[in-house]
Parts: sequence; C-alpha cells; structure tokens
Amino acid sequence: MTEEKLSELRSGFDTAFINGTLSSNLAYKPQFVSNNHKEGKKVLSSIEDELLVCDCFQISVAFITKGGITPLLQTLKELEKKGIPGEILTTNYLNFSEPAALEKLNELQNITLRMYDVEAADEGFHTKGYIFKKEEIYRIIVGSSNITSAALTSNREWNTRLISTEQGEFAQEIVKEFRELWNSDYALEFEDFYEMYKEQYKIIERQRQIARKDEIPSIEKYKLKPNSMQVGFITNLRKILEAGEERALLISATGTGKTYASAFAMRELGFKRVLFLVHRGQLARQTKKSYERVFDKSVSMGLLGAGFYDYDKDYVFATVQTLNRDEHLLRYNPEDFDCIILDEAHHSSADIYQKIMDYFIPKLWLGMTATPDKRDDRIEDRNIYEIFHYQIAYEIRLQQAMEENMLCPFHYFGISDILVLKDKELKLKKLSAKDFSQLVSDQRVKNIIEQADYYGYSGDRVKGLIFCSRIDESEELSVKFNEAGYRTIALNGNASENERAKAFERLAMNEEDSTEEMQPLDYIFSVEILNEGVDIVEVNQVIMLRPTESPIVFIQQLGRGLRKAEGKEYVVILDFIGNYTNNFMIPIALSGDRTYNADVIRKYVISGNSTIPGASTVHFDEIAKEKIFDSIDKIKGMRAIIKESYISLKNRLGKVPYLIDFYEHGEVDPLVIIREYKTYQTFLESVEKETYIGEITEQEKLTLEYLSKTILSGVRPYELEILKQFFNQEEISVDKLQRDFKSEYGFNIDLKSIKNAVSVLQGHFVSKEEEYQKYCHIDILRYNRGSALQRMQSYADQLQHREFYKQLKDIVSVGLHRYKDKYSTGKVEESPFVLYEKYSRRDVSLLMNCEKDLSSIMYGMKRIEDDVFIFVTYHKVESEDKEKLYPEGKPDYADKFENNKLFRWDSQIGKGLDSSYMKDVLTAKNKHLMVTKSDIKSKKSSYYYMGEFDVVDTKEAQKTNNKGKQQVITKVTMKMHHAVREDLLRYFESGLEKEGETIR
Repeated sequence: MTEEKLSELRSGFDTAFINGTLSSNLAYKPQFVSNNHKEGKKVLSSIEDELLVCDCFQISVAFITKGGITPLLQTLKELEKKGIPGEILTTNYLNFSEPAALEKLNELQNITLRMYDVEAADEGFHTKGYIFKKEEIYRIIVGSSNITSAALTSNREWNTRLISTEQGEFAQEIVKEFRELWNSDYALEFEDFYEMYKEQYKIIERQRQIARKDEIPSIEKYKLKPNSMQVGFITNLRKILEAGEERALLISATGTGKTYASAFAMRELGFKRVLFLVHRGQLARQTKKSYERVFDKSVSMGLLGAGFYDYDKDYVFATVQTLNRDEHLLRYNPEDFDCIILDEAHHSSADIYQKIMDYFIPKLWLGMTATPDKRDDRIEDRNIYEIFHYQIAYEIRLQQAMEENMLCPFHYFGISDILVLKDKELKLKKLSAKDFSQLVSDQRVKNIIEQADYYGYSGDRVKGLIFCSRIDESEELSVKFNEAGYRTIALNGNASENERAKAFERLAMNEEDSTEEMQPLDYIFSVEILNEGVDIVEVNQVIMLRPTESPIVFIQQLGRGLRKAEGKEYVVILDFIGNYTNNFMIPIALSGDRTYNADVIRKYVISGNSTIPGASTVHFDEIAKEKIFDSIDKIKGMRAIIKESYISLKNRLGKVPYLIDFYEHGEVDPLVIIREYKTYQTFLESVEKETYIGEITEQEKLTLEYLSKTILSGVRPYELEILKQFFNQEEISVDKLQRDFKSEYGFNIDLKSIKNAVSVLQGHFVSKEEEYQKYCHIDILRYNRGSALQRMQSYADQLQHREFYKQLKDIVSVGLHRYKDKYSTGKVEESPFVLYEKYSRRDVSLLMNCEKDLSSIMYGMKRIEDDVFIFVTYHKVESEDKEKLYPEGKPDYADKFENNKLFRWDSQIGKGLDSSYMKDVLTAKNKHLMVTKSDIKSKKSSYYYMGEFDVVDTKEAQKTNNKGKQQVITKVTMKMHHAVREDLLRYFESGLEKEGETIR
C-alpha cells in the first residue's frame, strides 16, 4: 500500500465524516448511495461503476429478481469476457427470489451462485451487501438494496459505500462474515438447490395468484379512476370550453392512457352523443371496449365500419375510411354529435379527415396524438396545431410519463450490429444479392437470437416485435427464425385487417390457450405498420434492426412495449446499432432533449442510465457508443434539422418563432442555429424568403452578427444588461448601473468590467484586424468620462426599425435566460467560472476582461495576468498522414485523469522546466483546467471548466516530435481543488479503456 493511497483514504474519511467542505478523491471517499435520478444518482449505477473496475466481487442479498439483474446483464457480460470472478449468495427466504433470475446468473461462466437455506438454518437472512476488491482496496456497499428493479433504480433506499484496505478491520469483518455464510453447510450449490427451489417457487406463486383472485376488491379499487394526466387534461379541457373554444388537442406519449382520458372527459363533461374516429377497424373495437369499462349501460355504443353499421348509438366508434363515404356521412346531420374525437390526430390534415371535419359542427373537436409534428402531407397551411386552434389541453411527453410511473419500465440495450451495410444502401429500392444475403445472413440471425435470449423478457414467454429496415428483410428473417424453432410472421402493408387482428391476438395469447387452429406467436416482424395504432399491451420485448430515421419514429416503436400489463414488470428493448448516419438521434429520443447540442447528446450516452426517471435503464456497449459518438461528430444536415424544428415550432405557436422560442420550448439550441447561420435574420431569409429579405439593413445585420457570436452564450450579464437598459434609456449612470447589478445579480460590477463591457459593445472584441474593420463601426454606445454610458443616435434610430429591435431584444433575452439558468450560480473560488459548465476560448477571453478575443492564440496553455488556463483534448484524433506521428503536427500528449483528483499533463514539446512557458504555468496565482472530449471540431470546441488546481509534481522527460527528433517536455501532476464528478469522468474516459483497465 503506497503512502499516496493511504493519504487518499484518510482524506476521503475526513471529507465524509469530519468536514464535508474538505476536498478529496471520490474513489476513496465513503458515500451515501441512494436513488435520485434528478441528481444523476442510482444504486444501480454505483454498483455498475464498481463492477467495471474491480478485480473480483462478492454479493450477499436476500432477494434476486429478473427485473433486478436485467439492467446489469450488459455489465455482467463484460465481466465474463474479462474473466472477473464473482460470488453471489442469496436465500430462499419467503421464496421471493425468481428462479429464472438465478438460472440466468448461473449461466455466466465467471459467477458462482449459492443459496442459503434459511429454513434448514432456522434463522433469518436479510443481508444486502456488495463487496468489490481492486488490488489491496475493498469498496463495500451495504444498506437496504436487494437485487430487484425498484431497489436498484427508484425506491427510497439507504446504502453506504465504505472504503477499506484489506488490513482494515471493517473489511476484514464483512469479508469474514461473507466467507462464513458462503462456506456454511446451509449455503447450497446451484445444482443442489435449483430444481427443488424452482418447484417450490411455482407452488407458492400459484398460491399467491389464487389469493390475489380471492381478494375482495374495495369499491374504490373496483371503480376505474383517472390518473394524474387524465385529471389534468379534464380540468384544462373544461377551461377551454368555458372560454368559448370549440377545438382542443391532447398530446400524450404512447401508453399514457389517451383513450381512457377521452372517456373520462366525455363522462365528466356530460356529452350525450359522441363520435370517435379511428383509422382502422380493430382500433374502433379496442376503443369501444375501453369506453364500456368507464360508462354504465345507460350509454349505448356501436361500431361503424369493418362490417358494422350502428348509426344511431349514443357513442359511435367509426373508421374514417367508412364515414368518409357519402352513403354513411350523409345519414347524419352536421350537428348530430356533441363531441367528435380524432384518434391519431396527426393524420387530420389529410383530405379524408378534412372532408368529415368540413361537414360536422360539434360543440367540441378533440384531437389526440403522441406525435403532433408527424404529418401525412406537406401542405403548409394544414398544420395540426392550427386545425385545433392552438388549444393544447394537455401535453405529456415520454420523460414526464416515466416520472409519473404511467408506463411500463424499459431496459434499453444499444448493441453493436454485425451488419456492415450503411443506411443509404438499406434504402435502395433493390439490394444486390450480395448485400441482401448479408442482411439476412445466418451469422446475423444467430447473433440476434443469442442477444434476444440473453437479455430476455418479463413474463412466462416472449411476446416480441421486431422492426426491420425493409419488407424483404422482414419476410426472410421471419423464415429463418421459424427454422430456428421460433413462431413468427412478417406483417406489412399488404396484410388485411383480419390478418393483422389475428396476428396481434396470437402474439398476446397465453400458451395454455393455444388450439390446433390458433397457435401463439413469439415475434411479429414488420417495417412500419406497427409504429402506431397497435395496442398489444402484452409486448415484453422490442427488437430494432433498422437505422433510426427520426426521434419521433424511434419513440413510436419503443412505445409499442410501454403499456402496462398484468404479469409484465418491464419490457426489454434491443437496438442493434450499425454504421448509420443518424445514430445520434437515439440518445436524443431517449433523453427527450431536442436541443441537438452535440455534447449533451454525448453525455447522455455515458450517463443516461443515472438520469433516466423511474425503474427504466439505458445501456450501450462500447462499440455501439463509439458508433454513436462517430455519428455525433459527423452530424450532417444540421440545417435541415433546424428547419424542421422551426416548422414544428411555428406550427405549434401559430407565428414565426424567434430564438427565445427555441430556448423556452427546448428545441434546437440557439447557439447551434447561430453557428450555422451567423444571424437569425439569415436563417429567416432562408426559410421565409421575400417576407424577411430586406427587412433589416446590412449595417443592422452586422450588429446582430457581432452580438450573436459574442454575447448570446450568456456567460456573463454585463453587455446584456446594458443593452437591455438601452432599449428604454438614452443614458445609463455608472453608479446606477452598479446599484442595479448588485440588486439584480447579487454581486458588484467594478469599473474595469464596465469599461471592458463598453469595449465589447463597441465592436472591439475580435481576434483579427479584418474583423476589427468589419465590426468597429457598429456604433452602439460611448463611455462618457467614466460617469455615464450614452446611446449613440444612429443606434437609437436603428431601434426604431421594428425587425431589428425584435431580433436584438431576442439576443438579449436568450443571453439573459442562459446566464440565469447556467452561469448565475455555482461559481467557485472567486472566479467567474461555474464548475463543469462549458466555455469556448472566446468565452474565456470575455470572462477574463481581455481587451480582445484571444481565441486564435489560445492553444494548450494561455496565461492571462494572474491566471493560467490549460486547455486539454481528452481524445486525440489519429493522424491521417502516415509519415507523421501526430495529427496536424500536434503531439500525442499524455493528458489524463489518474483519478478524481489527480490529472497528468504534458507541456508542449520543447518546453522544459526552465522555459518561460512553464514559468507562466508554475508562477500563476490561479491555475484553471479546461477539458473537451474530442478535437474532431477543435476550431469550435467548447471546454468543461474543471476548476482550479495546484501543481504537486513536475519532471522533465523526452518526446519525439513529428520530424523524429527527441525534445524536452515537462510532465506535470496537478491536484484539483474539487474532486471531478463521476459522470463527467466516465464521459471523458469512454472509449479510452484498454482491456480490463480504466481509471480509478
């Protein structure tokens, strides 16, 4: 045991138990381990983190369920590959542990499983302990968490992670206790306990089921009640009607109960005659059944379509294809229905729906959809939001639905596909025989079946949907699955209504209900007809074998498994990720973050499992991660994505959106828009054409361009607040400005900062002479002898131009919102930087009150007065020039976190200890570390602010430059003032691990 490690252990103990303000290495600090996804904490993540870095592990828990081990399966498979041994001890206490879970663990070659027989031992057994050993250090989690889904992800659980050397009394006692239990006569080997326990479990489970059936439900439980979404929807719908509106839209994620919500609303609002429009007969029948559960016999219900003609019922459930025909439509008077409901209302812009909407005059048109931005046509004036008068009665997206426990939890696994075809090739109308054979090769089929079998499902048998990229692929894969012993069919657009209904019934049915005429299905293969309008609640496994075209389609397909059903604890989602252009859309869909900020997307791939709500989990294998990262680094068609987001927002708002609308509605990040177009005016000209061309002058456009690139990020409020006050004032007293800042922002702004802000607003904050000549005449303000800021007359005249004023106010509004949301709190050590927020080199220049933008000369190290900044790229791209050792002449610096506190950094080649370069680093009063993940887009890179550090060690070494010469280099060990957050460290390290090796 090195003295350095002992010191880390002592520091960790001091922070945890003596003084929480002391900084220490997280790897050696005892911690409280609980579930709180909003803070990025899950017991599951803590256990996974320890498993991935340990040399061996022991676990002793009373209960193990399939829902508990399923989210650990990808990690356990990695450990099996690496040969990391594990011992797991569980019990037959209350016959709670699930045999299928125990069998799955026993299949792993590196794990030994035993069961402690509490009946034979005549003692209780309720341990919950996880022991991880790496070298001479034990990390032990003890507390309340068994290996069950809720315990590891969502329950209120209290656990403690303690760190000890192998000589420590704490570790010795726990390990000794584990060994005593493990070696006890009552601890049975798998072969000795499994068959008997399995049989006993079956008997007990049958008794439990009988008992549940025998329970007399209370009147309240028996009576169907609306959930929180449905109550909120009814409340808002009542307000919309009271305001005199006659149209409303319910936007609700798949599986959250839109149909029941509408039924409760019809009941509570007292509508006597209701027409419910769907696009398929099977859906009409399903909807009628749901309504019958809510209403008593006093309301008559009937079907119109698929062979039924119940015109005169109180509630009519009709297919749009039938009602659209005059022979059926004209049997009704326009005012016959009090309310008309349109299911999957994103179809309502189509002519077949419009004909019906033009005919009827109900008191209320109610549209319901999970995908309001998905449309059947491209007619600009047929906007779904406009059709329903922009009256959104309620909106609940996937993330909120998971928060409120409305959906069945899912365990998503992003798995690398062995297929090498790219998405462009998959879209070809006709594939070559060679490419098609690869798509349906025996090797690919074997891999899919092995993964589906390994990750499994919840329930007695698999009831799965498999989404393919092509119809011919779905048909051939179905044949090959059948040859492998599965019962499957391919179901695509040419399937009749009856064929679809029969297929869905066969997938949902139980094994014991099978007959010679009707056999269960294990899987249905399809391309896209299952995306919407399919209500098979029993689906417990969804397999995706196609590129992700859009987040909307991804969520539609994911949503097929999210409905709750009896006997279904969770649904397994297997996404086979190939070398596809749009892989970056997968984390966008899962996270619900639509900003298209590349770094937000990357972080979710690494840390999404800690932040996803409820018992759901998200996992990507290492190759899949790299495929997604590669896609993120090469995001193409960003302008098309921005335009699509713009159209969606314009439709929703019923007006031209501005940058603040993108920000407030969580759409594409305004900074991404400006990076693509320089000004929002340029973007508006590209989408709205002559409506905006010529709306502002070239000089005004220049001002907007400069301010967009300089202050829109909102890293500080100085310039933004001055511009805000100049909207209504010609002169701002410096004294008043300082008082306003103290009142509004809680800190003092000194004269130096005010002077610097004036310089910035005068167009001086540039890095090149040509930029200075371009922007130095924007003429916004002058500094009047240190006592006041005066607005220039030419600028005051520009503010009279409506569009210029609007866009300038837009920049100020976004900048101030960003400042308040991201940069107003969390500053550390009297610096203007917020820990772990992102900053560009330009932002650093701005925050340090530099006279100009130093980006062009701010490379790996920059000294600014008493402060030095170290800029580090964690992943260096490889050199494409084989004659060069390093890419673009940049050395492969060995920059790396040794652990949560220590960072190893190499100086530039040729910079020894005595160089002025190193003296700038070592003598700076304040030393700051900035880190970015990748240098793929180094010219536009933003860096995480990791905080200040002290230099604890320096030594000279040698390194070969690109010309093959050995030169001096200084190796520096830095100690961070703040231990680096674990999720961020995981993010930086992702993709760097060698076999069996990562950082601690």
